[in-house]
Amino acid sequence: MDAWRTWQAYLDHTLALDSLGSAYADLYERRRKGRKRDAFRIGYAAFLAQYRHALEFIELAEKNPQLHVVLNEQVPELGLPAGTYSRLKRGFLSVARGTEFARLSALYTLYEDTSDSALARGIEEDRKAVWRAGKGTGPLLTAKNAARVVRDMGFTAWFPVQKGVSQAMGDTKVWRSEKSLIAPRQIRRILHRLEPGDILLERREWYMSNVGLPGFWPHAALYIGTAEQRRAYFSDPEVLEWIRGIDPEREDLDDLLAARYPNASAEAARPREDGHAARVIEAVGEGVIFTSLEHSADADSLVVLRPRLPKWAKARALYRAFHYSGRPYDFNFDARTDAALVCTELVYKSYEADGTGVGLRLPLIEALGRPVTPANEIARMFDEQFGTEEQQLDFVLFLDGHERKRSAVFADVDGFRRSWRRPKWHILVQDTPLSDLAGD
Repeated sequence: MDAWRTWQAYLDHTLALDSLGSAYADLYERRRKGRKRDAFRIGYAAFLAQYRHALEFIELAEKNPQLHVVLNEQVPELGLPAGTYSRLKRGFLSVARGTEFARLSALYTLYEDTSDSALARGIEEDRKAVWRAGKGTGPLLTAKNAARVVRDMGFTAWFPVQKGVSQAMGDTKVWRSEKSLIAPRQIRRILHRLEPGDILLERREWYMSNVGLPGFWPHAALYIGTAEQRRAYFSDPEVLEWIRGIDPEREDLDDLLAARYPNASAEAARPREDGHAARVIEAVGEGVIFTSLEHSADADSLVVLRPRLPKWAKARALYRAFHYSGRPYDFNFDARTDAALVCTELVYKSYEADGTGVGLRLPLIEALGRPVTPANEIARMFDEQFGTEEQQLDFVLFLDGHERKRSAVFADVDGFRRSWRRPKWHILVQDTPLSDLAGD
């Protein structure tokens, strides 16, 4: 967010200079000789300041490739459209901009300010800086920009294909299309064991999308509970203190959610499939949505993990999750951005530590040059941290799907700890039917 606010502040100043330059260019066209000089100098100064600082900003930004992604992200709450940084580069690292600089510099010889005014000094300083960039980094940045524009154009053309293929794979089940291994009665049975803020890892067998996702566990979701459950669970002095720190007039978490995110709050209150209450928020192909546990847990394997965090930190996680409601799914799978999110990114960003240092340190790995948090990495992290001082999550329950039995059975924590190592074809090599290891 700090990077975006700095970016927004820079753009505000750039647009202000642009407006100033345009205004004085218009005055220059309409004024007589005596006034033309002053109008030109002010307009030229605005042009130079804008050009110089754009070149310097781009040079700094290009040293960190991740910023190219972050600064191009759409941030509606800051008024930033998608692709803003690429448009800035196309505007300033172009032959047209260089030609305009040369033309205005030549014209300046007619209106040169030989005084020692602040305006004259500013013009001279900015002119020298732009000329230095032109001799060194300017042409190089322009060449790099041309290559980057080609890559961006190619990516833009390719992306809808990727999105379409991903959606098709996500909807295509090649076997056992009508039945999940977890039964509705089992979902009803576990309802009373879940708490707001719990993390769900889920697996659905026989979907083509499993091929493209790493590891056994492909999906994660966040359990939010109902409004009644949240009010009961978060009736805690520390939670109330955290809420009052954001808005002193709010009485509880749902009151805060309704005030800050009225659309998301109304959507969460709307009954879902078959009249069931919305108890889960997750990122799926349709975007970040609220859904019922009956729908989300309609899977073949499910584990519930509970963050070892104070209740106010869980309330903060839900507050953040509501903030992301309605955003599209990130078919580019890039955790650096949050204009669009994948399932684990929603969990990651909801529980990310802030200035207090309180939060989850979920693993990030690099895949295809992008930082991601696969759901399977969360399971691996749990296994490696289990029983140590570093353990961040507690085990609540594990419904382990068994293809031969055509059902899911309750398994223990040791069974879950081994699950992240399973191959994707685990259902084809499972041992003899498992016993129900952990009933209620």
